[in-house]
Amino acid sequence: MVEKIPMTAGGYSVLETELKRRQQVERPRIIQQIMEARSHGDLSENAEYHAAKETQSLNEGRIADLEDKLARAEVIDVSKLSGETIKFGATVTLIDEDTDKKQVWQIVGEPEADAKAGRISITSPLARALIGKTKGTSVEVVTPSGAKGYEVKKVEWR
Repeated sequence: MVEKIPMTAGGYSVLETELKRRQQVERPRIIQQIMEARSHGDLSENAEYHAAKETQSLNEGRIADLEDKLARAEVIDVSKLSGETIKFGATVTLIDEDTDKKQVWQIVGEPEADAKAGRISITSPLARALIGKTKGTSVEVVTPSGAKGYEVKKVEWR
Protein backbone atom coordinates (compact mmCIF):
# COMPACT_ATOMS: atom_id res chain seq x y z
CA MET A 1 0.00 0.00 0.00
CA VAL A 2 1.24 3.48 -0.86
CA GLU A 3 1.72 5.66 2.19
CA LYS A 4 -0.13 8.98 1.85
CA ILE A 5 1.58 12.24 2.81
CA PRO A 6 -0.73 14.67 4.63
CA MET A 7 -0.38 18.18 3.24
CA THR A 8 -2.19 21.51 3.32
CA ALA A 9 -3.47 22.98 0.05
CA GLY A 10 -0.82 25.71 0.36
CA GLY A 11 1.97 23.17 0.79
CA TYR A 12 0.74 21.19 -2.22
CA SER A 13 0.68 24.35 -4.33
CA VAL A 14 4.28 25.25 -3.37
CA LEU A 15 5.52 21.77 -4.41
CA GLU A 16 3.53 21.93 -7.65
CA THR A 17 5.03 25.33 -8.51
CA GLU A 18 8.56 24.07 -7.84
CA LEU A 19 7.93 20.99 -10.01
CA LYS A 20 6.69 23.12 -12.94
CA ARG A 21 9.69 25.49 -12.62
CA ARG A 22 12.14 22.58 -12.57
CA GLN A 23 10.50 20.90 -15.58
CA GLN A 24 9.75 23.96 -17.72
CA VAL A 25 12.58 26.37 -16.81
CA GLU A 26 15.48 24.51 -15.20
CA ARG A 27 15.44 21.38 -17.39
CA PRO A 28 15.68 23.29 -20.74
CA ARG A 29 18.30 25.69 -19.28
CA ILE A 30 20.48 22.77 -18.14
CA ILE A 31 20.11 20.98 -21.48
CA GLN A 32 21.25 24.20 -23.19
CA GLN A 33 24.30 24.36 -20.87
CA ILE A 34 25.18 20.75 -21.69
CA MET A 35 24.90 21.43 -25.45
CA GLU A 36 27.10 24.53 -25.15
CA ALA A 37 29.69 22.68 -23.07
CA ARG A 38 29.68 19.78 -25.58
CA SER A 39 30.48 22.18 -28.40
CA HIS A 40 33.74 23.11 -26.63
CA GLY A 41 35.26 19.78 -27.65
CA ASP A 42 36.98 17.12 -25.52
CA LEU A 43 34.47 16.04 -22.87
CA SER A 44 36.96 14.20 -20.66
CA GLU A 45 38.59 17.46 -19.51
CA ASN A 46 35.54 19.71 -19.87
CA ALA A 47 34.62 21.01 -16.40
CA GLU A 48 31.60 22.94 -17.70
CA TYR A 49 30.16 19.76 -19.20
CA HIS A 50 30.65 17.74 -16.02
CA ALA A 51 29.18 20.54 -13.87
CA ALA A 52 26.14 20.78 -16.15
CA LYS A 53 25.64 16.99 -16.07
CA GLU A 54 25.86 17.06 -12.25
CA THR A 55 23.30 19.89 -12.12
CA GLN A 56 21.06 17.89 -14.47
CA SER A 57 21.31 14.83 -12.21
CA LEU A 58 20.38 16.85 -9.12
CA ASN A 59 17.47 18.54 -10.92
CA GLU A 60 16.09 15.24 -12.25
CA GLY A 61 16.39 13.70 -8.77
CA ARG A 62 14.42 16.58 -7.26
CA ILE A 63 11.79 16.31 -10.03
CA ALA A 64 11.33 12.61 -9.25
CA ASP A 65 11.09 13.41 -5.51
CA LEU A 66 8.48 16.12 -6.11
CA GLU A 67 6.44 13.90 -8.46
CA ASP A 68 6.44 11.16 -5.82
CA LYS A 69 5.35 13.52 -3.01
CA LEU A 70 2.60 15.07 -5.15
CA ALA A 71 1.35 11.64 -6.25
CA ARG A 72 1.11 10.49 -2.61
CA ALA A 73 -0.24 13.79 -1.24
CA GLU A 74 -3.43 13.75 0.76
CA VAL A 75 -4.50 17.38 0.62
CA ILE A 76 -6.35 18.44 3.75
CA ASP A 77 -8.37 21.67 3.60
CA VAL A 78 -7.52 23.25 6.96
CA SER A 79 -10.24 25.90 6.54
CA LYS A 80 -12.86 23.13 6.85
CA LEU A 81 -11.38 21.84 10.11
CA SER A 82 -12.48 23.00 13.54
CA GLY A 83 -12.60 21.96 17.14
CA GLU A 84 -10.71 22.30 20.38
CA THR A 85 -8.48 19.25 19.91
CA ILE A 86 -5.09 19.70 18.25
CA LYS A 87 -4.66 17.73 15.04
CA PHE A 88 -3.09 18.13 11.59
CA GLY A 89 -3.46 21.69 10.28
CA ALA A 90 -4.05 23.34 13.66
CA THR A 91 -2.26 26.57 14.49
CA VAL A 92 -1.28 26.34 18.15
CA THR A 93 -0.15 29.12 20.47
CA LEU A 94 2.15 27.85 23.23
CA ILE A 95 3.67 29.48 26.29
CA ASP A 96 7.08 28.16 27.37
CA GLU A 97 6.60 27.28 31.07
CA ASP A 98 10.23 28.21 31.90
CA THR A 99 10.54 31.53 30.06
CA ASP A 100 6.88 32.59 29.52
CA LYS A 101 7.84 33.09 25.85
CA LYS A 102 4.98 32.76 23.35
CA GLN A 103 5.38 30.54 20.27
CA VAL A 104 2.92 29.96 17.43
CA TRP A 105 3.17 26.82 15.29
CA GLN A 106 1.05 25.33 12.52
CA ILE A 107 1.20 21.53 12.27
CA VAL A 108 1.74 20.59 8.61
CA GLY A 109 2.99 17.73 6.44
CA GLU A 110 6.68 16.91 6.33
CA PRO A 111 7.38 18.35 2.84
CA GLU A 112 6.03 21.79 3.81
CA ALA A 113 7.57 22.11 7.29
CA ASP A 114 9.59 25.31 7.78
CA ALA A 115 10.41 26.27 11.37
CA LYS A 116 11.40 29.84 10.40
CA ALA A 117 7.89 30.31 8.93
CA GLY A 118 6.20 28.78 12.00
CA ARG A 119 5.29 25.45 10.36
CA ILE A 120 6.34 22.20 12.03
CA SER A 121 6.09 18.69 10.65
CA ILE A 122 3.42 16.38 12.01
CA THR A 123 6.27 13.91 12.66
CA SER A 124 8.30 16.34 14.83
CA PRO A 125 8.57 15.62 18.58
CA LEU A 126 6.66 18.83 19.43
CA ALA A 127 3.78 18.10 17.03
CA ARG A 128 3.54 14.49 18.21
CA ALA A 129 3.32 15.73 21.81
CA LEU A 130 0.62 18.27 20.88
CA ILE A 131 -1.69 15.97 18.87
CA GLY A 132 -4.86 15.22 20.84
CA LYS A 133 -4.29 17.98 23.41
CA THR A 134 -6.65 20.91 24.02
CA LYS A 135 -6.42 24.55 25.13
CA GLY A 136 -5.27 24.92 28.73
CA THR A 137 -3.34 21.64 28.91
CA SER A 138 0.36 21.34 29.64
CA VAL A 139 2.62 19.41 27.30
CA GLU A 140 6.10 18.07 27.98
CA VAL A 141 8.36 17.58 24.97
CA VAL A 142 11.68 15.79 25.06
CA THR A 143 14.08 17.84 22.93
CA PRO A 144 17.80 17.31 22.20
CA SER A 145 18.51 19.92 24.91
CA GLY A 146 16.28 18.20 27.49
CA ALA A 147 12.59 18.19 28.45
CA LYS A 148 10.60 21.38 27.83
CA GLY A 149 7.19 22.24 29.23
CA TYR A 150 4.57 24.23 27.32
CA GLU A 151 1.05 25.38 28.07
CA VAL A 152 -1.42 25.32 25.16
CA LYS A 153 -2.93 28.85 25.07
CA LYS A 154 -4.91 28.72 21.82
CA VAL A 155 -5.96 26.29 19.07
CA GLU A 156 -6.93 27.92 15.75
CA TRP A 157 -7.82 26.83 12.23
CA ARG A 158 -6.58 29.23 9.54
